[in-house]
Amino acid sequence: MEDIVEGRCGWAGTDELYVKYHDEEWGRPVTDDRVLFEFLTLESAQAGLSWITILRKREGYRKAFHRFDAEKVARMTPDDVERLMRFEGIVRNRLKIESAVRNAKLFTAVQKEFGSFYEYVLSFFPDRRPIVHRFGTLGEVPATSPESDAMSADMKRRGFKFFGSTICYAFLQATGFVDDHLEGCRCRAGK
Repeated sequence: MEDIVEGRCGWAGTDELYVKYHDEEWGRPVTDDRVLFEFLTLESAQAGLSWITILRKREGYRKAFHRFDAEKVARMTPDDVERLMRFEGIVRNRLKIESAVRNAKLFTAVQKEFGSFYEYVLSFFPDRRPIVHRFGTLGEVPATSPESDAMSADMKRRGFKFFGSTICYAFLQATGFVDDHLEGCRCRAGK
């Protein structure tokens, strides 16, 4: 895979959906808890799959999970899980669907404890500020970090599912807590 393709991080390639996601969302700071819950849910669903698979089903996830209203998702029942097992708009994996409901309950508990999930995520960062890396190649970008290790371990302790350190790092990249746009990328902060 090339490091830079058409002026952007090479992982985005030329797929229209990937390019749009890269250019308009990935690495941009997110402070809204609903969007953070969306990414937590989508990244958890992605475990073992390609991100493009999840992006293609994103609208289905929005419909299935109440447009990522964590409180509504937290109230979903076993009957809702059964309904979603038949819904073609998402990855129909029972453990992942059940974990989305469980994670919503835990997400709302974290919000109550920290005031917001955003504040919780910031608590894992030095000086409570996002990290901007200066990588020149895709090979330099790590799969995990001390921050993702700590956050993932804390979330596991709280009972979150499908959110290991690699998934957590992808979440942090997607939501702008870590900026891993390569040096030559048009979307790099400060360009």
